[in-house]
Amino acid sequence: MLIEILKAFLVGGAFCAVGQVLIDYTKLTPARILTAYVVAGVLLSFTGLYAPLAEAAGAGATVPLTGFGHMLAQGVREAVAARGAIGILSGGLTAASVGITAALLAALLAALVTPRRRKV
Repeated sequence: MLIEILKAFLVGGAFCAVGQVLIDYTKLTPARILTAYVVAGVLLSFTGLYAPLAEAAGAGATVPLTGFGHMLAQGVREAVAARGAIGILSGGLTAASVGITAALLAALLAALVTPRRRKV
C-alpha cells in the first residue's frame, strides 16, 4: 500500500509541478491551464496513453483535471460503442454526472454556510 501511495503522490505532484511552472513562467491564466489539463486528459486518453498511467498511479492520475478529461473521453468512447453517434453528445456527461453533481452540491453547501458580506 505504501508503494501505491508513493506512486499517486509522485504522479499527482508532477501534474501540480507542471501547473505551477506554467503559472510562474507563462502568461497563461489559471483558467486556461485548467482547461488545458482537461483537454490533455482527453487527448492522452484518445491516444491510449492515459489508461496505463491511471492504472499505475491510481488517484495520482484520476483525481487531477487530466483524470476528468480521461473520464469524459472514456464515457464518449463507451457511449458511441453502445448507442452510435448520439453517444458523442451524451457519453461524457453520463460518465461525469456523479462528479459534477457532487461538485455542485458541495458548492451549494459552501454557499449556504458561508456568511454573506454586507455592502458598505
